[in-house]
Amino acid sequence: MRAFIFPGQGSQAVGMGLALSQASSAARELFQEVDDALGQHLYRLMTQGPEGDLLLTENAQPAIMANAMAVLRVLERECGVRLADKAGYVAGHSLGEYTALCAAGAIDVATTARLLKLRGQAMQAAVPVGEGAMAALLGADRDKAQAIADAAAQGEVCTVANDNDPGQVVISGARAAIERAVALAKEMGAKRAVLLPVSAPFHCPLMQPAAEAMEAALADVALQAPLVPVFANVTAAPVADPQVIRALLVEQVTGMVRWRESVLAMWDAGVTDYVELGGKVLGPMVKRTASDATTASVITMDDIEALAKAL
Repeated sequence: MRAFIFPGQGSQAVGMGLALSQASSAARELFQEVDDALGQHLYRLMTQGPEGDLLLTENAQPAIMANAMAVLRVLERECGVRLADKAGYVAGHSLGEYTALCAAGAIDVATTARLLKLRGQAMQAAVPVGEGAMAALLGADRDKAQAIADAAAQGEVCTVANDNDPGQVVISGARAAIERAVALAKEMGAKRAVLLPVSAPFHCPLMQPAAEAMEAALADVALQAPLVPVFANVTAAPVADPQVIRALLVEQVTGMVRWRESVLAMWDAGVTDYVELGGKVLGPMVKRTASDATTASVITMDDIEALAKAL
């Protein structure tokens, strides 16, 4: 069985989508749809920069979604491959869960773009710049990372945000607490700790104002049942009921991204092939979690044509 998976923040880069849009009218249409929905020249920002503007959370999130959805649009429109026919499940990392839902037909492209723009703005506004931070703990599993976070907290928020794979866990919280965790990490058994270049402490309780903003926004969205079940970040379990999806998307803003567990749960459900659309970040995490899994990264026209032949 196959799952289509979708990357999260950090996979953006100036130039993204350019070659694909030059090669495909279907990709150009998708990027235009997103620009129209947002009332901004996001495609121009994706392809020309400046990088500083693309890195802003409110731009990076819809850009990453648009890039992945352009790949899927080309695959479906120009290669005749329907996701619903070829995937047993979909899943995405953080904002990638929105892309997964869009890919599975639960939310249309324009609505997804607007939700992600708002999500980025709300996450950025939740904590003043400089007051929050995130760090990657390498060579630490979730239990070890939580122990480091607990030791560093000293009454401040400091918790596991992303359980990515058996040796990479990201923590999030108040800047001072995260800096203490980085200093403690090696002596508590991690190989290395790296502060991440992010503008806000995602997936921790400090994001509660953003969760409330998303709850209000999602209340007005017409969610459809996805064509295939979506593995939710916060439960690491498949979900297909629109009302449950809505609630989990709100919970996801402050909750942990349980990516490692999601990969294992998909594996246990019979998924052996993991196809990442629009990025090459998740494949290595999948391999470190389920070493016998087959992974593919699909970004370019050549990648899409090769995948279409293989399917």
